[in-house]
Amino acid sequence: MKPHRARKRFGQNFLRDQGVIDQLLRAIAPRPGQSLVEIGPGEGALTAPLLQAAGALTVIEIDRDLAATLAERLGHPLGLRLIEADVLTIDFTQYFSADGQDPANVGRLRVVGNLPYNISTPVLFHLFEHLTVIEDIHVMLQKEVVDRLAATPGGKDYGRLSVMTQFYCQVEALFEVPPEAFRPAPKVRSAVVRLTPQHRPAEHQALAPALAQVVRLAFGQRRKTVRNSLSACLSEADIAAAGVDPGARAETLDLDAFMALARRVS
Repeated sequence: MKPHRARKRFGQNFLRDQGVIDQLLRAIAPRPGQSLVEIGPGEGALTAPLLQAAGALTVIEIDRDLAATLAERLGHPLGLRLIEADVLTIDFTQYFSADGQDPANVGRLRVVGNLPYNISTPVLFHLFEHLTVIEDIHVMLQKEVVDRLAATPGGKDYGRLSVMTQFYCQVEALFEVPPEAFRPAPKVRSAVVRLTPQHRPAEHQALAPALAQVVRLAFGQRRKTVRNSLSACLSEADIAAAGVDPGARAETLDLDAFMALARRVS
């Protein structure tokens, strides 16, 4: 079968390097009986070995041409289930909890994907809404994005994406992937990251809206002190009462500090 012509509107870069595929498989370590979901299987380079290892695999593909040919490309394997849809429209919690799975596996989704750079952040935040049914997430992203996900306070990469991702998940940057591992080769380096849900207590989960507000305001004017950037929702006295220096800048505050500020907003 002819190679699929990559489409810019879907941000397609197909993984073709067998060494990188093997490295990914070792990181994911799929096992029979697990509920695996692959976002954007493309031409099936990772799909085939995932399916072979796990025995069953659900794939979500937005490109109708790829969706129509995937089973044929893989030799019509048993255990492959295809959802032709935009991943941002999938309610993971409802779809995978009420879909006749083995009860032992419900709530243990393992999500894998080579995410298009142009929608990687929206996809991650969509997955964060469904962490109650997700065991872990292994995704390939632009290296710059992975650097931001894993960044710690004080660095140039530390920002809103870092804080919110680390609120929802433990972040582990695994390895880099060079442009030549893809067809067509992107202009930037990629990296693979493992995200493991934090499964925080209910009182912490309830802070999510306030935390998102505080982080958005704080990093929206990151050169300002939090005394100024958070003035719309917190007074200087409130900030101090949260145990945070009102003269500090957002990039110096860790997740615990932002959660303390969010409690004051709540």
